[in-house]
Amino acid sequence: MDTLDIKGKIEELVGKLKGDENLLAKFKSDPIKAVEGLLGVDLPEDVLQKIVSGVKTKLNLDQIGGALGSLGGLLGKK
Repeated sequence: MDTLDIKGKIEELVGKLKGDENLLAKFKSDPIKAVEGLLGVDLPEDVLQKIVSGVKTKLNLDQIGGALGSLGGLLGKK
């Protein structure tokens, strides 16, 4: 799996996780197992680690962006 495939899989997984609280809970408790289950393929451990890391980063960035957007809304209301 090359870099472009990994990026695409990360985006796909983030979309699935955001849309399903149960999947997100599984990801938080056992990210490797959750990713394996969602992808449905057996990947080398190093590739799984890259995907898990990318998904965690993307989820955290999205949460930070949402929080900053909310803060901006609060500051705009004087």
